[in-house]
Amino acid sequence: MKIIIPLSGGKLTAHFGHCSEFACLDLDAENREVVTEVRLPAPSHEPGLLPKWLAERGADLVIAGGMGQRAQDLLVAQGVDVIVGAPELEPADIVAKWVNGELASGKNSCDH
Repeated sequence: MKIIIPLSGGKLTAHFGHCSEFACLDLDAENREVVTEVRLPAPSHEPGLLPKWLAERGADLVIAGGMGQRAQDLLVAQGVDVIVGAPELEPADIVAKWVNGELASGKNSCDH
């Protein structure tokens, strides 16, 4: 399973579409642990580009702080699950909380 987290300054960023990079974490679902983590620089921001770009990189789940409804819909249409309202933590901490059922999603910090 591949989990994608938008980052700024090494932590989850509140605005999905304007992140500087993405953490791409491969999770061994059976052992419930991250086996690899790669950071990818974000492409230039263009409306509607990121969902397809992330799906092409094998995303199964995107965990974000905030994301517009259109981006969420485009990701789901690509077969990618979405969680919004996640806290601004480092990627490994976010995934650990998700794996353990402790990831509390809050308010979507994006209003468009």
